[in-house]
Amino acid sequence: MTDYSIFPVINATLNGCSAVLLVTGHRLITRGKIAAHRAVMLTAFVTSSLFLVSYLYYHAHVGSVHFRGAGWSRPVYFTILTSHTILAVVIVPMVLITLSRALRQRFDQHRAIARWTFPLWLYVSVTGVLVYLMLYRMFV
Repeated sequence: MTDYSIFPVINATLNGCSAVLLVTGHRLITRGKIAAHRAVMLTAFVTSSLFLVSYLYYHAHVGSVHFRGAGWSRPVYFTILTSHTILAVVIVPMVLITLSRALRQRFDQHRAIARWTFPLWLYVSVTGVLVYLMLYRMFV
């Protein structure tokens, strides 16, 4: 029997790393450090991709995990989870389009969508960590 208990920690860590990389990448581009921005954002993409693979693998083997909190925590958790889940689906094609435009050096088009992609991707990464904390640490 395989122990899958490490996967939630791995997934939260990957989400947290993605959030830090996104903020770092954003700060780099606002300072005109294009090469560093590119490297950091590609790393954020890889980190988020690794998260997605790990997340899907874990849930394919474990299934859904039920939230055990009660009272005020339930509506808070499910509000965060719902917005996180919807935006996680939306963000995948947005990230791919944003990345594609940057790699093809269509920087005007890249900037136009990146203005939306950055905050949504950051939200998904941060709320992924919050979901982990609420589901596996705070209300166990």
